[in-house]
Amino acid sequence: MTVTHPEIRYVLSKYLDRHPGEVDDMALLFHALNEGHDITSRKEFRIGHVTAGAAVIDPQGLVLMIHHKALDTWLLPGGHIEPQDPNLLGASLRELEEEAGIPWQQVVSPPAHDVPPADIDIHKIPANLAKNEPEHYHFDFRYAHWVDDADVRLQLEEVTDFEWRPLSDLPAELADKLAPVTPSGS
Repeated sequence: MTVTHPEIRYVLSKYLDRHPGEVDDMALLFHALNEGHDITSRKEFRIGHVTAGAAVIDPQGLVLMIHHKALDTWLLPGGHIEPQDPNLLGASLRELEEEAGIPWQQVVSPPAHDVPPADIDIHKIPANLAKNEPEHYHFDFRYAHWVDDADVRLQLEEVTDFEWRPLSDLPAELADKLAPVTPSGS
């Protein structure tokens, strides 16, 4: 199974039902969808492609950040969608396990398929000459995941370090979206 354009549109609509003030912010994503770009492919560079992220929160309210090797910056765990991903939430959980070694079984009350992501972030990725990739955008569907106790085991090919940080270390808009959320989704 793979993530489809109808699923992306559905998840986007559920997200915008919750955050109607962000419709204009999603213009590039709407444009790519409407143009029929294969935004589920990591090789789609005309505008960009969809990725899935994981905002992992521990019982103290700290969020897991990883230091990404290629981009040399601190990020939430996440990455490209793969053909075997059943949906965007599944891609988020797979990326969490790949980059941080946290399997979905350690996630407390994982969100249901119908729950929209906590955030959708559109950000520019610089050109990577070594991979022959031009500058492009990532449409990052970020899901919130709670863990009681996580044994972080980094994927050292992509990640060099991790830290549990307070929500205040995140961009204010993302921290605000994560702060009122509880594992039960209320």
